[in-house]
Amino acid sequence: MHNQLIAIVGAGVMGCATALDVARAGYRVILQDHSESVIALAPDRIRREYRSACFLKRGYGEVSLEAIMERISFQLHDDGIEEAGIIVENVTEQLDSKKEVYARLSQKVRADALFALNTSCISVTRLASFLPDPGRAIGVHLMNPVPVKSMVEVIKGHHTTLETEQQMVTFLESLGKNPVVIEDLPGFVSNRLSHLLMNEAAFIVQDGIATAEQVDAIMKKGFNYQMGPLETADLIGLDTVVHSLKVLYDSYQDPKFRCCPMLQKMVDAGQWGRKTGQGFYAY
Repeated sequence: MHNQLIAIVGAGVMGCATALDVARAGYRVILQDHSESVIALAPDRIRREYRSACFLKRGYGEVSLEAIMERISFQLHDDGIEEAGIIVENVTEQLDSKKEVYARLSQKVRADALFALNTSCISVTRLASFLPDPGRAIGVHLMNPVPVKSMVEVIKGHHTTLETEQQMVTFLESLGKNPVVIEDLPGFVSNRLSHLLMNEAAFIVQDGIATAEQVDAIMKKGFNYQMGPLETADLIGLDTVVHSLKVLYDSYQDPKFRCCPMLQKMVDAGQWGRKTGQGFYAY
């Protein structure tokens, strides 16, 4: 598979990190985004991600940055996407945005292409219903930071075929990942659990029981978490956390997913975490 062309649609933080990992494994990559500013920032994002991965993960620098960058084509248009064997959809976690991208790509991709839908909360079955062949679509929930995290949550939609599942697992393993294949309901495993934890941690700070630093220290020192829940929320982006909680609440109509008011207030104030320089912590 290593001479195969992989198209990654969406060149934000996760898209750039995914392109880095895929190109490092020897694949040719199209990294596509319709935003000129996003594409302009993408090469520097990948370089920063590479340096961080080399620091955090032993052996990551064995493949040079120059070799990786040579394998990535940065583009605003869909040129060449019809040659890609796998399409990694990595656009913003908004259903309307994803539907628009699927409608466009459906007219251009080859009939046997696989769709890897990188969603953290939206039902894969629902997303796949907007594609011409739902059997060739599967959820691929990559974790941030992508080069460092080996676990990948792989979600079978209602129509996902066994062949699609097997091909996607093989592809992810070729990247050095450890895929865990699960069934499809909104939030899957990781976000149904992690967002409850992050949201409750925010309630604890709101109620004045403990500071963000104390909450994270207890979870790291008492439960061996690598990052505390509020550090994790800042890394993901508090805007993304709030949006995911809304998706979970709307999907299950369960009050346990009710967003912490202080968390919503922080998002309204533009305190989104690392991406804006201020969240539960200052950056």
